[in-house]
Amino acid sequence: MIDTSMELKAFKRTKSLDTSAWYMASLTTCLAEKKDTDGKFGLMESVLIPGNEPPPHVHSREDELYYILEGEFDVYVGREAFMVQTGECVFLPKRKPHAFVIRSPRLRLLLIITPGGLEGAFRSMASPAERLELPEGMPTYATSDLRRAVQVFSEYGVTFLSKDEIVDQLPLYPKPLPPNPRT
Repeated sequence: MIDTSMELKAFKRTKSLDTSAWYMASLTTCLAEKKDTDGKFGLMESVLIPGNEPPPHVHSREDELYYILEGEFDVYVGREAFMVQTGECVFLPKRKPHAFVIRSPRLRLLLIITPGGLEGAFRSMASPAERLELPEGMPTYATSDLRRAVQVFSEYGVTFLSKDEIVDQLPLYPKPLPPNPRT
């Protein structure tokens, strides 16, 4: 049998200006990408603040695992809710609607995405980080026109939920609901 997968190379990577970008007022560092892992997974570190949570959505391709390095947030997955804090992880299976609400002044997490590739959506909408800190004055999900994000993420198999879908599929998600990104 012939192994047709690409030859993977060992590497070492750290948070740097070369690996980091500013996206929706967050600092996102790509530590491993699809191209590094033969598409098997991506690994990102993200630093976020309250008000910068993505709208409720569902992935058709990726499973996600969050490991919390600092802070806490509430995670809503289908009909379940979890309070997740420093030192804990939460798994979000593909095809399960999910959302989260940041409950601390700052949230720093590792995100494993499998298979890899979704990091391309973030990268396509991000700007290079000018410093390894949260950007100031950048729009967040809560303050942005989300039409471009809806389009880009849909190309990666991610669908943002309508208000009716949120009520039906994420019944524990707190009200008031966020603006509908699909309008």
